Amino acid sequence: MTTLTERTNIMGYIDQSIKAGARQSQACQIVDLTERTLQRWRADANLELPKGDRRPARVQVPKNALSPEEKEHILATANSADYAHLPPSQIVPILTDKGIYIASESSFYRVLNSANQLRHRRREAVSQVRSKPRALTATAPNQLYSWDITYLSTTIKGKHYYLYLFLDLYSRHIVGWQVYDCESSEKAGEVMQDICTREQIKPQQVVLHSDNGSPMKGATMLATLQKLGVTPSYSRPSVSNDNPFSEALFKTFKYRHNYPKKGFENLMQARAWVGQFVHWYNHEHRHSAINFVTPAQRHKGEDNTILAKRKAVYEAAKRAHPNRWSGETLNCNPITIVYLNPDQSVKSERKEIIQQKIA
Repeated sequence: MTTLTERTNIMGYIDQSIKAGARQSQACQIVDLTERTLQRWRADANLELPKGDRRPARVQVPKNALSPEEKEHILATANSADYAHLPPSQIVPILTDKGIYIASESSFYRVLNSANQLRHRRREAVSQVRSKPRALTATAPNQLYSWDITYLSTTIKGKHYYLYLFLDLYSRHIVGWQVYDCESSEKAGEVMQDICTREQIKPQQVVLHSDNGSPMKGATMLATLQKLGVTPSYSRPSVSNDNPFSEALFKTFKYRHNYPKKGFENLMQARAWVGQFVHWYNHEHRHSAINFVTPAQRHKGEDNTILAKRKAVYEAAKRAHPNRWSGETLNCNPITIVYLNPDQSVKSERKEIIQQKIA
């Protein structure tokens, strides 16, 4: 807020500039002032202090403000034995039904807040603030895994089998799986033990991300991870986006054209079908997120050679028929890094890269 004294000084400087030959518009521009504001200031120049600045320079106290006694009454009522466990949204209607009106709901909230009493008032535990899991990255296979369990329907209504699926996020290679008739932390630990043996995982080499299900956080699974030197990572409760890779894989799994719509007849049939799917996914499926190579090729480190050959074919085709190409050839650069729950800066950077490619 510009005080009346400051206004007077600024108008004096502008008047001096005008007398020296400057234009009023130029003088106002230098002091970052509009000519309309200068006109209004000059119209008020003859008014005496403190009426010269008619904007409110003090804290306005509403005429209908609660008195100290009324605020004490609100606090006493809210903290009484009958209402101490209730929020103002419950207190005010209850009092109104009894023919009593002390203040509005917003006034209750405001008074409680000023007294630092606007907090959880019921007996159950306060809901905890869940922070986003830390951002993780993978630059090579066997650095970052994701796993989850999904239901497999059967021909018997109400009965399910359970698919345990472990995915390498860098290569999208399914590194381990099994189908059981129950959810078990012990069985999950056995699958992880087998993966580490087969992939020759060293201690502190892999981070294993999952949701907060009981098999994921069971004592047996945690003990197995500690023994193997695998670092666990968990999603926030009820936030499926924190484990997007496993969720996307399960959608691919259940939307296969030959997925049994009526369910599996027995456990052996379920295992046989999943085995066929895993072979197709790892060795035949060209995955879009890794530039259309198979997960098995990328897991073995063959993707660089394959993409280089693919790029050479495209460039040769472009040289042979340049009039058929309006721009660059298809992107054949290998994906060098994979993010899990990236920070906002990384998301913005990736968005800019995508927009540049589209342009």
